Amino acid sequence: MSIRVTLDRVLLEKRMSLTELSERVGVTLANLSILKTGKAKAVRFSTLEALCRELDCQPGDILVFDAAGGNQESEAA
Repeated sequence: MSIRVTLDRVLLEKRMSLTELSERVGVTLANLSILKTGKAKAVRFSTLEALCRELDCQPGDILVFDAAGGNQESEAA
């Protein structure tokens, strides 16, 4: 079982770069990159809230539960 991060897909849909998102939410580019690549072990609710606010999305648009498990990887459409 795992949580997949689909931030790549959401950024693509919103036509926003990771750098622009970093500037808007006040989270370092390095930390967002760790989240985007699925290497983060945790995410603060305040960070998730800021991401959802700037991307105009729901937490479930960024984080997806995958009951089958497997390797965690972000989706690049």
